Amino acid sequence: MDCGILRKNKFTIRKMKRIGLLSDTHSFWDSKYEKYFEKCDEIWHAGDIGSMEVADRLAAIAPLRAVYGTIDGGDLRMRFSEKYRFMCEGVDVFMKHIGGYPGRYDASVRGMMFARPPKLFISGHSHILKVMYDRTLQCLHINPGAAGQSGFHKTRTLVRFVIDGTEIKDLEVIELGDKASRLLV
Repeated sequence: MDCGILRKNKFTIRKMKRIGLLSDTHSFWDSKYEKYFEKCDEIWHAGDIGSMEVADRLAAIAPLRAVYGTIDGGDLRMRFSEKYRFMCEGVDVFMKHIGGYPGRYDASVRGMMFARPPKLFISGHSHILKVMYDRTLQCLHINPGAAGQSGFHKTRTLVRFVIDGTEIKDLEVIELGDKASRLLV
């Protein structure tokens, strides 16, 4: 069934989704993405992917949902949108590369956030890992930091979590290491 609910006899079995989240790869590929996302049902990229090759390699691990960011060229802009709103299980998700934070949302999303708040808002761009709850909008905000080498961040990060029905749980922050150490992959 399409909605993630399997029915067997009289009982309903809910299939939860394991999500891998990253942002700001800036064309950089790390084999650790495969290691940490291999058991994910979906991978979400919050923009500044950098190359179609990175997008394709992520999509080879698990289905990819993404938005384009400021550095993404025409090929990525044709494949992904600037803003992406969708349902995952019972959670309304809104993703945009430049989105701001609770209390300081970017003007490009502020109206939508207040008119119809999502349950989960995802952004990238800042290269700063943040997980915050907006009590005013009753919305969880996640910025996974930066998984690539380019930018001012010192530690590369990504996030994993589970969406189970309407619940967002089991959030993990994963440090990929110091960005100064170049990886051979």
